Amino acid sequence: MTTITIPLPPARERVVLWLLALTQFTVIMDFMVMMPLAPQLMRAFSITPAAVSGAVSAYAWCAGLSGLLASMYIDRFDRKRLLLAMFALFTLSNLACAVAPNFHVLVLSRAFAGLTGGVLGSIIMAIIGDLIPVERRGAATGVVMTSFSLAAVAGVPTGVMLAAHYGWASPFYLLVLLSLLIWGGAWRVLPSLAGHLTRPVPLSEVLPNLIGLYRVGGHLKAFLLSGVNMMTGMLVIPFISPMLVENIGVQPADITWVYLAGGVATLFSARMIGKWSDRAGAQRVYRYIALFSILPIMFMTHMPVIPLAAVMLFFPFFMTAISGRNIPMQALMTTVPEPARRGAFLSSSSAIQQVGSGFGALAGGWMLHTDAAGHIAGYGLNGWIAAGLTLFSVLWVGRVGAAAKAAPVGERKVA
Repeated sequence: MTTITIPLPPARERVVLWLLALTQFTVIMDFMVMMPLAPQLMRAFSITPAAVSGAVSAYAWCAGLSGLLASMYIDRFDRKRLLLAMFALFTLSNLACAVAPNFHVLVLSRAFAGLTGGVLGSIIMAIIGDLIPVERRGAATGVVMTSFSLAAVAGVPTGVMLAAHYGWASPFYLLVLLSLLIWGGAWRVLPSLAGHLTRPVPLSEVLPNLIGLYRVGGHLKAFLLSGVNMMTGMLVIPFISPMLVENIGVQPADITWVYLAGGVATLFSARMIGKWSDRAGAQRVYRYIALFSILPIMFMTHMPVIPLAAVMLFFPFFMTAISGRNIPMQALMTTVPEPARRGAFLSSSSAIQQVGSGFGALAGGWMLHTDAAGHIAGYGLNGWIAAGLTLFSVLWVGRVGAAAKAAPVGERKVA
């Protein structure tokens, strides 16, 4: 099957990539800001760390369900129109979070945010696959993945600072405003992307096509890598802020500076890792960064009482490693399916990532408890499990390749 990559002038390509990065920025900020807000939410609603992890996992589970359902329709529509529609619903979900009167309504609003925002990442990656030649997709993914850095540098610190002065709901109001502005820019700048619609797919073929995605052995290997990679991070990330506050003695307002330090580092590292992935190969770069990430994971989950300055010096290593390994992995994922099934495959992959995130956050919360001194205990076990899963992903990534040429499971080649 021939490629459907659509060339754009370099200047417009850069603008499109940065618009996609800003779109992804709002999604990542929406997800990330719940974590440093955990101490404030625990006090405002009189809840435990496990309850906060439940809210995080509610988003992830619903995002996974949304991604799975989206794989049935994502390749049936113009990418631009679908992106704008889902982004508008995502904006409404943040408004619902902002006006939530109690924790139960907030959890339901987070579930709505997961349903709407969960599919945006796969749409963005499908657009990259349609617009960017394979030899430059690592760099393009690096640009879009700077959204993680922007969220850590600007989004999360600003949200935490606003929450400290104006209440926990203020970051969500900020997200509504930013999303409206970015939506307007995307509406004006994004080109129509209907090149993948080579043949209208009858509704009767949608479910068989979805099942067919899971009959390809190469797809299954890629899905497993996606899920395990995200699970390792979410065993650790949602509990960083409560641990720093309760165990290390960091003030809630000072969490801003910790995330700012980490975000500044990833702002520079994301594009460098993307270019490195193009030169050296996504599999090799993933192995190196994932192996390195074990060290900061273990230190984070076994951190002694240290000054705030020391936490700020360490956190860039953690953020660079955890976010950096996602760049070669996502670039690798765009090469797995054939172009006409790229959207459905990436949507399914996104769904499995969200399920992995949800399971990691939920399981991580189950293993934690508050001791008699008010400290969070059990975090070290989370770190050991995350390290073991990371080692598995390092070994497994070598099995993930161009599955578009692979035969479905059970199908034999004819000599």
